Amino acid sequence: MRLSDNWQDFELIDTSDGERLERWNNIVLIRPDPQIIWSTDKKNPLWRSAHARYHRSSKGGGSWEQYKKIPEQWSVKYGDLLFNIKPMGFKHTGVFPEQAVNWDFAYQKIKSENRPIKILNLFGYTGCATLACMKAGASVCHVDASKGMVQWAKENAALSGIADKPVRWIVDDCIKFVQREIRRQNKYDGIIMDPPSYGRGPNGEVWKLEERLCQLVMLCRQVLSDNPVFFILNSYTTGLSPAVMDYLLGVMLQKEFGGRVSSDEIGIKVTDTGLVLPCGSTAIWEK
Repeated sequence: MRLSDNWQDFELIDTSDGERLERWNNIVLIRPDPQIIWSTDKKNPLWRSAHARYHRSSKGGGSWEQYKKIPEQWSVKYGDLLFNIKPMGFKHTGVFPEQAVNWDFAYQKIKSENRPIKILNLFGYTGCATLACMKAGASVCHVDASKGMVQWAKENAALSGIADKPVRWIVDDCIKFVQREIRRQNKYDGIIMDPPSYGRGPNGEVWKLEERLCQLVMLCRQVLSDNPVFFILNSYTTGLSPAVMDYLLGVMLQKEFGGRVSSDEIGIKVTDTGLVLPCGSTAIWEK
C-alpha cells in the first residue's frame, strides 16, 4: 500500500464504529467512513471534545453538528502548498489527504524531466493535484464540471502564491472537453484523473464508472503527446480493484508508449493504532 505520510497539518487520529477522528490543522472533526466496520473503546479524549461531527441522514446527505464554533473555512499546509478547508454538505472538506502520495509522485516526475511539461487534470475538484504540478513547473489544464469547485481551486492557487503560474481553469464536462481537445489536436505530457463512481452525462444520463472508464481512457490516450511522462488513474469505486485498473492502463497505453504500469491501494496511517486505513486505489502508467 502507498501511504500519504508526509502531512503535518492533517492527522488521522483514530477510527471506530464507522467514523474517522481527524485533525485538520487545529480543528478536530469526526466524519463517517463506511469502511470502518470495527469497534474500539475510543479511549482518545478527542472523541468527546471534537469541534464538529457529520451525521448522515436516512434520506440521503446529512449535516454537521458543531460542539465548538468553527470558522466557515480555514487552511491546511502540505509542503509549500496551502489548501482551504470548508466543511461541506456531504461530509467532505475539499481535500482528500490520502491523495498526497499521488501529488508527490506527479511533482517528482515533472521535476525530473527538465523540460516544459503540459498536464491535464480531469475531475480536478479543488485543485490539490493541479497545484502540485504547477509548483513543479508544469503548465496545467484543470477541468471540472462544477463552477464552485473550480473557483475553490483558484482560491487555493492564490493562497499558495502560485496563481501567476501557467494554468487554464475550465468549467466543463470532462468527456466533452477531451473530445474537443482531440479535434483541436491539443496534446499533454501527463494526465491525472479521479472520476466519480457515478455521474451524469451532458444530456443528464446516468453513467457508472465501471461501464464508461474504458471509453474515457481511450479518449484520453488520443491527447497524450509523443513523449508522455505519466497517466494517473484514481478510483474510490469498490468494483474497480487496483489489478483491474492496472490491466486497463497496460492494454491501453503500454503497447503504444512502452513504459510500465503499477497499481496499489492508497492509505493513511492511524496515529492511535499504527494501522493503515485504505482510502481508494491508484493505477499509474509511467514512461
